[in-house]
Amino acid sequence: MNGTVTHLFLKTGHGEPMQPAEQVQAEGGQGLVGDLSHGVKKRQILLVEREVLSDFGLSPGQIKENITVSGLRLRDLAPGARLQVGETELAVYGDCAPCQFIDDIRPGLRAEMEGQRGTLCWVATGGQIRRGDPVRVLP
Repeated sequence: MNGTVTHLFLKTGHGEPMQPAEQVQAEGGQGLVGDLSHGVKKRQILLVEREVLSDFGLSPGQIKENITVSGLRLRDLAPGARLQVGETELAVYGDCAPCQFIDDIRPGLRAEMEGQRGTLCWVATGGQIRRGDPVRVLP
């Protein structure tokens, strides 16, 4: 299975809009440099499928994901699965449950998105991630 990074974002402040980026630096065991989740233990990066955003009429970055991916079904990945994203290796932590923020976008969206909000990962091996980089599931 292969996909492509279509968009990258950093969360720079609580309640602030996501900041788009052409590339980000992932630090092993820490997350994305410059992101609010940098330094947390396991829920460091949120990935979402571009196709899911389209299905719900949402724009990249709108649900606070760090990485938007096209062509790869993330929700089928089990915790512990590994992804090669650009120079970086990410380990899947699990599903990101929709929170109240999702209903703030559109009432009822939280329930509609159950099981599709995205996949949380932590950085196993750091490196650069760029828009257009390939994303593949590692054996």
